Amino acid sequence: MSAPRMLTGDRPTGRLHLGHYVGSIANRVKLHQRYESFFIIADLHMLTTKNTREDIEQVSRNAREMVTDILAAGVDPARATFYLQSAIPEVGDLNTLFQNLVTVPRLERVPSIKDMARDAGKEEIPYGLLGYPVLQAADILSVKGQVVPVGKDNAAHVEVTREIARRFNHLYGEVFPVPELISSETPTLVGTDGQGKMNKSRGNAIALSDDPAAVRRKVMGMYTDPNRVRADVPGTVEGNPVFAYHDVFNPDRGQVEELKARYRAGRVGDVEVKEKLAVALNRFLDPIRERRARFEADSGLVDQLIVEGTERTRAEVRRTLVEVRRAMGLTSAYSQVRRRAERHRKAVATPA
Repeated sequence: MSAPRMLTGDRPTGRLHLGHYVGSIANRVKLHQRYESFFIIADLHMLTTKNTREDIEQVSRNAREMVTDILAAGVDPARATFYLQSAIPEVGDLNTLFQNLVTVPRLERVPSIKDMARDAGKEEIPYGLLGYPVLQAADILSVKGQVVPVGKDNAAHVEVTREIARRFNHLYGEVFPVPELISSETPTLVGTDGQGKMNKSRGNAIALSDDPAAVRRKVMGMYTDPNRVRADVPGTVEGNPVFAYHDVFNPDRGQVEELKARYRAGRVGDVEVKEKLAVALNRFLDPIRERRARFEADSGLVDQLIVEGTERTRAEVRRTLVEVRRAMGLTSAYSQVRRRAERHRKAVATPA
């Protein structure tokens, strides 16, 4: 490999939002210049919680939206390989082999699995969701990813990948790198309703593609200090989503600290604090919107990037699978049977 490899990506369930940005995309933008970067459109992972025909029919459109968002955030298409997970069936072969290198109790200890099931409204955990980290290991190791930028929720998943890589190497020889986790500086962004992390399905997200009016509307409806009924009542800054967003997205630190001091003293209303947040967010999003418009204007470009990236990635995964089967002895097992069958065929065909 000419350069260390990075594997990252998202499930194609819709447009990306500010939570995705702080959780992983900001790191991707910085890191993709240093690494050979693979961006997975993880539609097989999507099936663990969204698997109706209607969900699947939306994959191609959502894939385009997702890739466009990532490019708009600042990823250079010349330095990134985007690929559709379901178009590479060899990853499923690796997933099958890796399933034998991890136990059910180990997977049940991954904290985010139960959270994902709950968020999807599932009373019981599907087999595929329990095995989510194993398929993720197949994704990462199939391209021999060495760096995985992750948010807080996925850190435990990638730790399973590291364990599987070490276990495989111990049993069958050094084939895989043990990937390094790179966590974001802001691992979780609370939703606009103050109820858990930002999530499209909860309707508490600000999309990277939202226009200025939509951003302002969502900000003005944000949850603040519930005990503050008037502007002259001292308010709480800590745990207040509006100030959490100011801390992340408002580069004017003097303004933020002044607003916090006035809020604590009961000398500023929620409306002013939110108005200034809306301005800061729209300034942050303006360059992203401009880049998105340029990519959207080039019809078919994103589709071409996905197709070319998928073909390139499948070739890489095929090479990895050959190496894995050879290391495990699976190739030689079938070769021995085939040679014996060939000798038998010749013996039957040749009269004594």
